[in-house]
Amino acid sequence: MTEAKLDFSRYFWQSENVRLRPFCLEDAEVRFMASLDSPTRQAHNDGIELPTSVELQREWLEKVAGCQDNGRIVLFVIENLAGEMAGWISLHSRNQKNGTFSFGVAVYRAYRGQGYAVEAARMLLKYGFWEQRYQKCNSICTHTNAASMRMHAKLGFVEEGRGRRNNFFNGQYHDDVYWGMTREEFDALMPA
Repeated sequence: MTEAKLDFSRYFWQSENVRLRPFCLEDAEVRFMASLDSPTRQAHNDGIELPTSVELQREWLEKVAGCQDNGRIVLFVIENLAGEMAGWISLHSRNQKNGTFSFGVAVYRAYRGQGYAVEAARMLLKYGFWEQRYQKCNSICTHTNAASMRMHAKLGFVEEGRGRRNNFFNGQYHDDVYWGMTREEFDALMPA
């Protein structure tokens, strides 16, 4: 029996170059290898992480695997269309009363500069605005994270302000840059 080729052409969670999928236990080694990139992890987590291992990553994945919606955060793997894990994206800080949400994204060093973060974020924005009926996405990045600053601008976010000296890492204080996008702003940028 021959294996049928999967047709992802109309799949919501796939764009031109990336697909979002759930984390699985087999991702533990890639997560561990990504943890060895201290400058990236430091900028993303606002500090140096304690050492980890493949086993600790597997234990963490047991808690978050499968795109489980625990009401707090939903995590996705970003993979390219060759099936390589290129990073991750999360949907979090969801507030039903106010209709707001946020996201976090990281692309592993070998996959940067290919537009993966922008494509993955657009999918999550579309899901948040067009499927979950949120009215605004709020996001934060550190002012020294030039890639994140460019990504937010490319997505059409508006810089709404700064939290001066909000984070301390690598021996220095860093500002938080606050970004926002309303449903109407997203609609104006996206074809239906």
